[in-house]
Amino acid sequence: MAYYVYILECADGKRYYGCTGDLSKRLAEHQQGESCWTASRRPVKLVYHETCETLAQARQRERSLKNGRMRRKVIDRMIAEFPPEELAPFA
Repeated sequence: MAYYVYILECADGKRYYGCTGDLSKRLAEHQQGESCWTASRRPVKLVYHETCETLAQARQRERSLKNGRMRRKVIDRMIAEFPPEELAPFA
C-alpha cells in the first residue's frame, strides 16, 4: 500500500500538511468540512503530494515539512515545480 504526504492551500492562504493512505478520500473529507483545521478555510486546493512506501516514512516527511526543517522558500519551489498532471487524478 502506498501512503501520501500532501500539501493543501486554503482559501485564506495558509497551508495544511498531511499524510494519508487514500488521498482521494482524504481530499473529499477536507472539501466537505470533515477536517477541523480546514473546515473554516475552504475551499482547499491540492498543490503538492508525494508517495511514501510506509506510513512511518509519510509521517516523518509530514513532520519535516511542518516543523520548519525546510524553509518556506524550498517548499514554495517544490510546489512551483510540481507537475499539474500529477495533481489531476486527485483534484
